[in-house]
Amino acid sequence: MFIQTEATPNPATLKFIPGRVVSDGGPMEFGSREAAARSPLAEKLFDVPGVTSVFYGSDFITVTKSSGEWQQLKPAILGAIMEHYMSGAPLLADGVAASDDDLDEEDEFFDEADAETVDMIKDLIETRVRPAVANDGGDITFRGFKDGVVYLNMKGACSGCPSSTATLQHGIQNLLRHFVPDVVEVRPM
Repeated sequence: MFIQTEATPNPATLKFIPGRVVSDGGPMEFGSREAAARSPLAEKLFDVPGVTSVFYGSDFITVTKSSGEWQQLKPAILGAIMEHYMSGAPLLADGVAASDDDLDEEDEFFDEADAETVDMIKDLIETRVRPAVANDGGDITFRGFKDGVVYLNMKGACSGCPSSTATLQHGIQNLLRHFVPDVVEVRPM
């Protein structure tokens, strides 16, 4: 098994590409050891000293560190990923691939009068923003819309990335304002 690695715009996050499907049920983020308890692979990755977050995309895994050098951490992370896939163990302990998207939709907030605007915003995020952000090892999901402000949740490599503010303000905000005149601003949640 050959696992590729790619740098992300976030120097604290590295993208691992195992050459097979990682999460076919949608993206999942594990921001703590407790959250990782539902995934044997995430648990193994949290055993690597310095790992603070694990994110599963459709065909990649991003790992975020708080300390240590990638040079020292990478072999242990690659070993954990390889061991997981060679064992044939399921991605999630309960075998159910429930993505974060389902949970995110439950917590969305917006006025019903803005439903049409929100549908346009969600469509733009889904078709234009998420694919580009996935290339960088992350994900962005819609959280809410109020008084012309779009609230987005940043995950994976995007969470805590030094360039994420520029991405939000100049990239996503400009895109949404261009296509949806009701959008005034974009903010992270």
